[in-house]
Amino acid sequence: MLLHRTLTVKVLIWVFTMVGALSAKAEPEAPMVDEVVLKNGSRLIGSVTTIRDGVLTLQTKFAGTLSVDMEQVTSVNTNEPVVVLKVDESVVQDNSLQIAQGQVLLPDADQSYPLQDVMVLNPEPWELGQGYRWTGLANIALAMQRGNTDTDELDYKIESVWRSKQDRYTFRANGELDEANGEKNADNWQFIGKYDFFLEDPNYVGLLAYVEKDKFRDLALRYLIGPYLGRQLYNKPVFSLQSELGFSYVTDEYTVVEDQKYWAGNWSIDASSDYLGGNSQLYFDQNGIWNLEDTSDVIINTTFGLSFPLLWSLEAAAEVLLEYDSGAVDDVDDLDQTYKLRIGYTW
Repeated sequence: MLLHRTLTVKVLIWVFTMVGALSAKAEPEAPMVDEVVLKNGSRLIGSVTTIRDGVLTLQTKFAGTLSVDMEQVTSVNTNEPVVVLKVDESVVQDNSLQIAQGQVLLPDADQSYPLQDVMVLNPEPWELGQGYRWTGLANIALAMQRGNTDTDELDYKIESVWRSKQDRYTFRANGELDEANGEKNADNWQFIGKYDFFLEDPNYVGLLAYVEKDKFRDLALRYLIGPYLGRQLYNKPVFSLQSELGFSYVTDEYTVVEDQKYWAGNWSIDASSDYLGGNSQLYFDQNGIWNLEDTSDVIINTTFGLSFPLLWSLEAAAEVLLEYDSGAVDDVDDLDQTYKLRIGYTW
């Protein structure tokens, strides 16, 4: 009888122990929260996702995603594992991070160093040398063109970029195919393919391949290929500027006039800025081809505009395209002006 009671007690103890253990596992752990304290005394609670270009990104339950200038931050305390990519490109991992008085403390790694030594907090895999980041856009545009032809047109544009720490592939294609009063009055397209190999920052070398057709400018086909040297002159969200200078061999095939083949210098300038805020972008792109055998012959294509995000990764933009060709054939204007309102999908 005593043995039976003893076994019963042990069984009950085991059952309650297992039930308690299972209940403990079933109960969700209290969420770990990060804390950001601002110079004005505000205390923000959420999850610090990254620090990049002097801006801290905080995911919150009360206001979604917040972007905070680090100059307004007094201290940061995180509770989740972090990865720090430093300016010297070394990588440090830790279970938490503390920032105070311009110093970064990683308790587990037993390290502390100035905040300016941090390039990115929680970098993307490609920034750590793991694969490529893929970005791009695809859109259509409603445009009015006033120049050689006065048309209302439907344009298309596709751009895709694959970027790693070591190199970058760029693909761009755009064109238009339009009719007015039942007659075709625009038939052109352009393709650009580029490969960049990054040297010691901020320089890189690259190879350009370019193909273009414009029926109504008597251009049956223009194609060129050549190397270039590029430099990232400035790279901040408030202002980004890069330029490229190279040379190439150009072939121009015309429908009416005589074909041309020549050596040319070519250049590219790309600039952008988020100065207006709201995730909008001011941008300026220019590509030029200068005939080195006839220095009066120059081709300059310039685009500048303003883009801003819509819903569901959609983007809208208003832009102006200026196409100048000093060697245009007779009865064709040197300058074409196109005004575009476009909507597209970005990724």
